[in-house]
Amino acid sequence: MNKTKIPELAASFLVQLITALLYVAVLLAFFSALGITVSSIILGLSAVIGLILGFGMQDTLTNLGAGVWLAVLEPFKKNDYITVAGQTGHVKDVGLMSTELITVDNVYIMLPNKMVWNSAIVNMSHLPTRRFELTMTFNLIGDADGTIKAVLDVLNKNPEVLQTPEPKIFISNLTDATADLQIRAWANTDDVATITTIVKEDLLREFDNK
Repeated sequence: MNKTKIPELAASFLVQLITALLYVAVLLAFFSALGITVSSIILGLSAVIGLILGFGMQDTLTNLGAGVWLAVLEPFKKNDYITVAGQTGHVKDVGLMSTELITVDNVYIMLPNKMVWNSAIVNMSHLPTRRFELTMTFNLIGDADGTIKAVLDVLNKNPEVLQTPEPKIFISNLTDATADLQIRAWANTDDVATITTIVKEDLLREFDNK
């Protein structure tokens, strides 16, 4: 599977599915080697499966089917940062029955595939760039325009802050001494996790020296 162009999550799902089928095949071959009629076993298994399905195994098949669609349509890839069914984390794996997430504070979450399939999936890693926002209060440097220019100068000095689209700054509140500014800028998706904190620290240092 690693030598194919199959996406990693789809390959992982197929490996698990094929492994489960191989276990069944080996089991049937074992019974056949013992001289037990395999066809009767299959018939018996069919009856048992039918009985189990009548007692609520529909969820198992639903999870299996949802896992197939998640692997085929690939709304997210391994290590993507997503929010689904009220949970947020990096995708660890999509199994036969469940999807595994790891949160930023290293907490393991396992969600039934049907819950993932039936929920809105927000994929923060899907596109190459993302916008980040900051709202901060600054002491005025001359006037509001001078303060905005000073903030833009800090943003422009950081190579991780993209200039296309260019950063935007809006005044949300203004007094004689301070300005509440809403800062909107763009960064590469891989950098967004840290860029907000870095920019905030740079702005605090810059205005502390004013």
